[in-house]
Amino acid sequence: MNILIVEDEPRLAEALAHILEESDYHTEIVGNGNDALSYARSQLYDLVLLDIMLPGIDGLEVVRTMRHENISTPVLLLTARTETADKVKGLDAGADDYMTKPFEAEELLARVRALLRRQGEVVFDEITCGDLTLNLSTHELVCGSKKVHLSHKEFEVAKLLMSSPNQVFSKETLLNKVWGIDADATENSVEAYISFLRKKLRFLNSTVDINTIRMLGYRISLPEA
Repeated sequence: MNILIVEDEPRLAEALAHILEESDYHTEIVGNGNDALSYARSQLYDLVLLDIMLPGIDGLEVVRTMRHENISTPVLLLTARTETADKVKGLDAGADDYMTKPFEAEELLARVRALLRRQGEVVFDEITCGDLTLNLSTHELVCGSKKVHLSHKEFEVAKLLMSSPNQVFSKETLLNKVWGIDADATENSVEAYISFLRKKLRFLNSTVDINTIRMLGYRISLPEA
């Protein structure tokens, strides 16, 4: 599990990273709101620990923007503010949970586990994107009366792209999300599986396409209404 820590106090950020890594989580640290939003947009993280008081945009604006952009990564707000009104603002902005400083390591880990479990409980049978439907149980891609079975990697790439239509995914992001951060796969692997999926879209006669965005990556393109 990958956790993004957004905290502008270096000593606290390192302490949080140590607590989480002792429990076998992978962590990355950023110290301001602008970087937090940029990293969250990569969707490489299973959870974001987010301080409210940050340089640049504050934590509330970060989570508010994430939700506006349909980034559903769970967010645990961390703050020294204890007033109920502040907690309400955080939750209304789109945060999933709220902790006030100082806190015990055991409580932090318990809340992290709870949020990750909650994320895992959101189960859908299929994803629809334009005239395409991806069955998450059978790994079949369906368009009208035609359907085709996807290999495991084809399925994972298609699921990621179809879950966020019009969002650009870099090759690095696809590698990390589909093959894993520590995998030996290269960008050529991404190019190959994008090619496989394009052939299957043509076989299905779908109006949906996978666009190459020069120097940036790939995205699902839907026909204009």
